[in-house]
Amino acid sequence: MKGVVALYAVVCAFSTIAAGKHSYYLPGVQPHTFENRDAVQLFVNKLTSTKTQMPFDYYSLPYCKPRRAKLQPGNLGQILSGDRIEDSVYKMEFKVPKSCEVACVKQLGKRERLKFMSAVDEDYRVHWILDSLPVGMSNKDDEFSRGFPVGFATTTGATKDKKRFLYNHVRIIAEYHDDEEGSSKIVGFRVEPKSIEHKWEGDQKTVTSNTVLSTCNDAEVPRNTGSYQQVDRGTERVIFTYEVYWEKSDVEWMRRWDVYLSANSSNERVHWFSISNSVLIVLFLTTVIGMILLRTLRLEIAQYNDPSNLEEAKEESGWKLVHGDVFRPPQTQPMLFSVFVGTGLQLLTMCFSTLTLALLGLLSPANRGSLITAFILLFVFMGSFAGYYSSVVYKMFRGLQWQFNTLMTAFLYPGLVFSIIIALNLLLSIEGSSGAIPFSSLFTLLFLWFCVSVPLVFLGSYYGYRKETITFPVRTNQIPRAIPEQSWYMHPVLCWLIGGILPFGAVSVELSFVMSALWLHHIYYIFGFLFVVLVVLILTCAEVSMLLTYFQLCTEDYRWWWNSFLCTGACGGYLMLYAVWYNITELELEGFMPLLVYFGYMSIISFTCFLLTGTIGYFASLWFNLQIYGSIKVD
Repeated sequence: MKGVVALYAVVCAFSTIAAGKHSYYLPGVQPHTFENRDAVQLFVNKLTSTKTQMPFDYYSLPYCKPRRAKLQPGNLGQILSGDRIEDSVYKMEFKVPKSCEVACVKQLGKRERLKFMSAVDEDYRVHWILDSLPVGMSNKDDEFSRGFPVGFATTTGATKDKKRFLYNHVRIIAEYHDDEEGSSKIVGFRVEPKSIEHKWEGDQKTVTSNTVLSTCNDAEVPRNTGSYQQVDRGTERVIFTYEVYWEKSDVEWMRRWDVYLSANSSNERVHWFSISNSVLIVLFLTTVIGMILLRTLRLEIAQYNDPSNLEEAKEESGWKLVHGDVFRPPQTQPMLFSVFVGTGLQLLTMCFSTLTLALLGLLSPANRGSLITAFILLFVFMGSFAGYYSSVVYKMFRGLQWQFNTLMTAFLYPGLVFSIIIALNLLLSIEGSSGAIPFSSLFTLLFLWFCVSVPLVFLGSYYGYRKETITFPVRTNQIPRAIPEQSWYMHPVLCWLIGGILPFGAVSVELSFVMSALWLHHIYYIFGFLFVVLVVLILTCAEVSMLLTYFQLCTEDYRWWWNSFLCTGACGGYLMLYAVWYNITELELEGFMPLLVYFGYMSIISFTCFLLTGTIGYFASLWFNLQIYGSIKVD
């Protein structure tokens, strides 16, 4: 009971930390102060759509572009996520309003019109950046969302003719805060896009930056009816305009991300429900395991070790009958098993390290791309753990091909992931998506893999093979014991289905928020909850694996090695099924390429979950067997 109370206290403590939106969040950029009329640079970023999951460069559409658009340097995470930050034509000065400025005039031919029409149909949104803040907009219900649409479409008439309109005018609203020290900082950035077919007096064939337009004022812009900028008719001249407003705000610089974080986070009650659901599952499993360990096993071990009992009485329980075979190495793919275990431990240490850095505020949303960069670098530097534990397990199985085992550990999982990424990258390159990884970044990934990760795996394997082989508490018989026919409810497939559903159920609610961050372009920042969920996942996998291993041994089936791994590793299979359901209910992807990109990346995530949860189950069952068989006296 003390352990349960301690677990509950830890969960409550971390949940309290997670519930406070500002208790651990530290912005990842330094504040930039401005003086009146200082130049404020607005950067363009990318175009995204939840329908296609393929980002594109902002200038892939025929928007206004400076003569020399300079690409801003970005970290590895930004490049992998498709961020391309470039200069824009929008000129802004601090606290200087502007009204109806002409950005440029575009003559749209058929090809350009088709690009805009496709972007409108696929619900692409525009992303800008001002002083490290992403652009957003508020709808009629004052709900804040990131980015703003390229345009909108309407259907008219009995034939449902579709007309597409382009947002060619934006009202840029920048909010600033004056500190007590007299310095001013930008604390908000949003736009109000409009579609306006501009009109002006004078020469209708010539439009310059000095042309006075008569259609920029709110009073003259039609609301429900009127002349919008349509893009699905003949060759069209489109005038792109903008206006700038500066609003004073009471929001402090440290809290300027609140509107982004609160806009994309669901009700906190859902998070509390997620934690409560997970804790209840852990408490239930802990109670069952406690009853087995403290009551059933203690009584059986005491009776078995009692010298006054007859020798036949020691064979009442099935798990004691297989003490001479329980630590027999698996007959099926022992090398692959050790490679999976080593890689799974590498992934587990990577996740713990990344979430620890996130809890400290070092991977905040203000640090664009920092989370992906941390994942990659920590995975690379944790390669020594993979090599060490893979070699320890393989040596425990009395394997002799240690060189091949080390190579498999260094290249199997990274090679599989890299192959999928290369295939998807080729397809994205054909489509012209900014999500395609440049060659220089691919070279960086290869350098990290071959020049950092692989040597660390070899170093870990070297020390792993030098370590003494694990000593088991009981000796293994020369001749394997015959395994009796198993009942239907102990079929391995049924055990895998049962073993995977409980860990998945413990994290399923929080998983929906993670999926929204991955595929709906929301910002995930409640790392306190995620850390607690990871702890709950580890405890659930461990307890489920021990429980099912105990039941398996009681039926005199000592082939628990792979079973302990696959029972909890089945959580990865449930994650893939959840991905299918999520696509049907939330994304509704259309076309071959979006589906291929989505399921390609989700297959990587699911396989990663399989290795991580399976490794937890194996180590828990190994510890469990060492404990129970170390407690009995065997001649």
